[in-house]
Amino acid sequence: MVVCPRCGEPALYAPSNPARPFCSMRCKQIDLGAWANEEYRVPDTTPELPPDDDTA
Repeated sequence: MVVCPRCGEPALYAPSNPARPFCSMRCKQIDLGAWANEEYRVPDTTPELPPDDDTA
């Protein structure tokens, strides 16, 4: 048993559970939709470059 990453309920982590590691196909589809909507993002920590003042 593992914790469903979507709802936190117990989920069977075995080949008999086609939705693993989720507890149900519903949780799996909700998570897939979140990925498709780009809700899971890694923040961009790249510092901004200073403006190019080379106007010569």
